[in-house]
Amino acid sequence: MKIILRLFLFAALIALGVWLWFVFFPGPEKIIRSQLTKLARTVSFSPAKGNLAKLASAQNVAGFFSTNVEINLNLPGYAPQNFSSREEITQAAVGACSVLSSLSVKFPDINVTVAPDKNSAIADATVEANLSGQTDLVVEELKFTFEKSGGKWLIKKIETVRVLS
Repeated sequence: MKIILRLFLFAALIALGVWLWFVFFPGPEKIIRSQLTKLARTVSFSPAKGNLAKLASAQNVAGFFSTNVEINLNLPGYAPQNFSSREEITQAAVGACSVLSSLSVKFPDINVTVAPDKNSAIADATVEANLSGQTDLVVEELKFTFEKSGGKWLIKKIETVRVLS
């Protein structure tokens, strides 16, 4: 009976160790999903959010991107948007805060593929954006290219996925 109890405690200790390893050292896929979720929360704001809080969030958006970022967005009903620096991204975020009274962004499904070298990854995601004053959601497929730089996963490229129709 004592041996069974010891084996059970040993197995529980091993399970706890494995669980702690995955909590403190998550895989790249989990980190990238977390980054995209944080990005969505950072760019989203409600009408109740103050102007200073919106401005602070807009300033934080650039931290998700690498210095040599390339963004090409072609959303139906909107003019094409192209950005090639963190400063342009910050200006666009500040501009959105000043023009819109609310913005809600979500990435409901994120599929991550990490390169064999573990220093780059591709994330395919659907973006759902609800702009103030509009009843319809803006839904679009985006392809994110991530690179690992200084221990952080940063967005290097975003492009709209062309859907065959």
